[in-house]
Amino acid sequence: MCVPNFKQRQILEAAITEFTARGFEGASMDRISALANVSKRTVYNYFDSKEALFRTISEQICDEVRQTIDVTYDAFQPLRPQLMELGLAEVRLCRSEWFMRVARMGISELLRNPELARRLGFSEPHKDIFGSFFRAAVEAGAIDSPVPDALADHFLAGIKAQAFWPAILSGEMVPEAAMEEIVASAVDTVMRKFENDDLAVRTT
Repeated sequence: MCVPNFKQRQILEAAITEFTARGFEGASMDRISALANVSKRTVYNYFDSKEALFRTISEQICDEVRQTIDVTYDAFQPLRPQLMELGLAEVRLCRSEWFMRVARMGISELLRNPELARRLGFSEPHKDIFGSFFRAAVEAGAIDSPVPDALADHFLAGIKAQAFWPAILSGEMVPEAAMEEIVASAVDTVMRKFENDDLAVRTT
């Protein structure tokens, strides 16, 4: 995706504010142009509809997630440091002001109209990334679980319960000093219950 120019960024930031406050159906291109301090014509020069605006924001958040959580399982490396890297990447997202603003926008729309939000492209690429990691770890024999996707969801949920949802609800981001402890707790749960001890012995 091309990097937006200054006016595009103004419009996108205004749209995030408007969509969060009023929802997609209640949002107005007039208010978005006023919030962005640009003419309505300028808004339409860049985005021909509310749908295009919402989709662009959704695509940007997906790109941000994929770039930040750029972690894949390596069968030749120990499991625990890789789980820590995966979890810390998620927590770094939770400390991004822009990411959390867009997440609030998407969650607000999911609560109002889940079908519409998904049709407009709002999704959770985290689940795919975490799922791919855990499936690869199970296939390599590092994790002993018949349900890697469910385990990935559980691991992600444990991190989000302490780093994401409190920030969504209170607006206060997790302190940087607490990041490692939050992730280590989730990693310990996986390691205690699901690490393949036989493989761990062979690879230490």
